[in-house]
Amino acid sequence: MSTPDSGDFVQSLARGLSVIRAFDADHAELTLSEVARRAGITRAAARRFLLTLEALGYVRGSNGATPTRAFSLTPRVLELGFSYLSSLSLPEIVQPHLESLSREVGESVSAAVLGGADIVYVARVPTRRIMSVRITIGTRFPAYATSMGRVLLAGLPDAAADAAVAASDLASLTDRTVTDARALRGELDRVRAQGWSMIDGELEPGLRSIAAPLHARDGGVVAALNVSTSATRDSVEHLLEAYLPPLLRTAAAIDAELRLV
Repeated sequence: MSTPDSGDFVQSLARGLSVIRAFDADHAELTLSEVARRAGITRAAARRFLLTLEALGYVRGSNGATPTRAFSLTPRVLELGFSYLSSLSLPEIVQPHLESLSREVGESVSAAVLGGADIVYVARVPTRRIMSVRITIGTRFPAYATSMGRVLLAGLPDAAADAAVAASDLASLTDRTVTDARALRGELDRVRAQGWSMIDGELEPGLRSIAAPLHARDGGVVAALNVSTSATRDSVEHLLEAYLPPLLRTAAAIDAELRLV
């Protein structure tokens, strides 16, 4: 294992990561001087790292004079953890649980992770086609308009969640889609408090779904699980009474396995 004193240790990489770690929920925006101080590096080094990260899309800078220019993270930093998540064989862990849940509720079930401002499907058990587009592993949808996306956004630190909302197009996909950023943040607060999310016709007319978070060993939300159905078959009340309890039980069972990874 390399140490800071070994010849194999890359100081520039360590300093670049320290710049990213300088941002947190209490420090969503930082000036160059603040980044330098929190990362423990010189202003000149902080400037080079920030401008590099900005060019790569991991950091955004506000307009204005250089001395007072504020920087913040973008949702793209989430990509840095995606490879790690994939290495945990998440699909292999959740797939048997999805199959069991689908048999219990008789509906399509899926699991997804965040990829920037989108959700990315990593596992799925379809029972019938309920959307106009075919959903496969790797399919992406805007997180703000999906039940799994809202669960995943609600599981982020406040600064990262705000950045993800700011980076979202918030287009009106249907006449029910929440497109106001303040209303969406309020919905994320509600999802965080209740521990699940329900979408009724916001991604596509007639599509209803309910989702719950999946947690890693440290308690962080790493993925989401959902049950999808059609408004013509299931009322909102039936969704909450018949699907939510088994969904939450399944999420808890997956969490128990993820804690062992």
